[in-house]
Amino acid sequence: MPVTIRAFTPQDIAPAIAIWNEVVEEGVAFPQVETLNETSGMAFFTEQSFTGLAVDDDTQKVLGLYILHPNNVGRCGHICNASYAVASGSRGRHIGYKLVEHSLQKGKELGFSIMQFNAVVATNQRALHLYQTLGFVKVGVIPKGFSTKNGRYEDIVVHYKTL
Repeated sequence: MPVTIRAFTPQDIAPAIAIWNEVVEEGVAFPQVETLNETSGMAFFTEQSFTGLAVDDDTQKVLGLYILHPNNVGRCGHICNASYAVASGSRGRHIGYKLVEHSLQKGKELGFSIMQFNAVVATNQRALHLYQTLGFVKVGVIPKGFSTKNGRYEDIVVHYKTL
């Protein structure tokens, strides 16, 4: 399946919200607990340094997305952060790999020199494997740093990669 990663447009708001909210509602990967609506979603996706969408070239269906933004400000503003969401029906097709690769290129293009992930949930084995494959360095583990939807605490793993 040929997939293109392209910039978010206002016409993409419905599928972008649906994919983002699906991950939020699963409660095992994103720190957010509030879902997005059309208004909050439009603000959220447009205020990022970049929001990228994975789109099936044949059907034009949005399969996943990522957001990219500074991890911090000022003297740490050269470090970016990203979050990735793939629709449950599209998982296992290497969409996440394509999104992460694109975000690394886009981060460098936007002037960032480091990508940092603050809170990869330790039970998210697919993400951990993907980041290792792409050369991210594991910095350390924060015990019980993430509260799942069911109230259980999981470790989080901090990573970085020089762009």
